[in-house]
Amino acid sequence: MAAEKKNILTYEGLKKLEAELEDLKVVRRKEVADKIKEAREQGDLSENAEYDAAKDEQREIEARIEEIEKILKNADVVVDEDVDADVIGIGCKVKVYDMEFEEEMEFCVVGSTEASSLQGKISNESPVGKAIYRHKVGDVVAVETPAGVVEYKILEIQKAN
Repeated sequence: MAAEKKNILTYEGLKKLEAELEDLKVVRRKEVADKIKEAREQGDLSENAEYDAAKDEQREIEARIEEIEKILKNADVVVDEDVDADVIGIGCKVKVYDMEFEEEMEFCVVGSTEASSLQGKISNESPVGKAIYRHKVGDVVAVETPAGVVEYKILEIQKAN
């Protein structure tokens, strides 16, 4: 059996997942159990949409719990003290200059589990993340994108927290 892929997480990402897991196990499980109990009390389950919806919600909650537990089991946590602000790595906040569009952009480099473009968090496995990884301030990196090659100049690196 192949070794499972390590899930690289920042300490902040680890805490968020642990909090979500706790909420799912303690709060959401009880809520959905109450919904199922209420729906059962209404009688005939074969035509009970509330019962079906509650069971679907229960399956989703259990699937998410299983997913989070698997992520945490294979987590490799990047501790803030281990983040080197001289070189881009996971846990770094990076400011780059897009040479084509002449604009600055900022984002944090995180593991793929935590990536969220809406929150300005890019994965170390994304095209931009791979291209800038292990580079320093002043370096110009070329990123292969579906729209063609984009060049970024690295302006600033700092610890994300």
